[in-house]
Amino acid sequence: MQLKVGEVVEGKVTGITNFGVFVDLGEGKTGMVHISEVAQTYVNEIRDFVKDGETVKVKIMNIGEDGKISLSMKRAVEQRRPAPRQPGKSPGRPDSFVWGARRNENLSFEDMMNKFKQSSDEKFSALKRKGVDTRRPGKRGSR
Repeated sequence: MQLKVGEVVEGKVTGITNFGVFVDLGEGKTGMVHISEVAQTYVNEIRDFVKDGETVKVKIMNIGEDGKISLSMKRAVEQRRPAPRQPGKSPGRPDSFVWGARRNENLSFEDMMNKFKQSSDEKFSALKRKGVDTRRPGKRGSR
């Protein structure tokens, strides 16, 4: 069987290390799944996701000139794609929801800027009253 990059195949886990999983692909060919390609989530302990001797689906990511085969378990599983968005509808909102006019729609740019500055000054003053240090940290060694 000729292996091709991009192909999804099944193989048997033959070894687990702290950096990845070795998978027997048959016909004397073995590939490795790097720890970052084991699952869709962060993997701290590989053995939480695979067991020795387990049959797994893997996607062939690369076949090097030296014969090394790079595999991915997380890319072998089709990810569900979100449904295409319909214009005017927001996910998580009932269809009957009607969007109201934007609050700043009738304001000029200068009015919006003044409103922003006022709001910013109020927030800055509140932080100062609470004793929060609002200064940005300086460069190291500059003092």
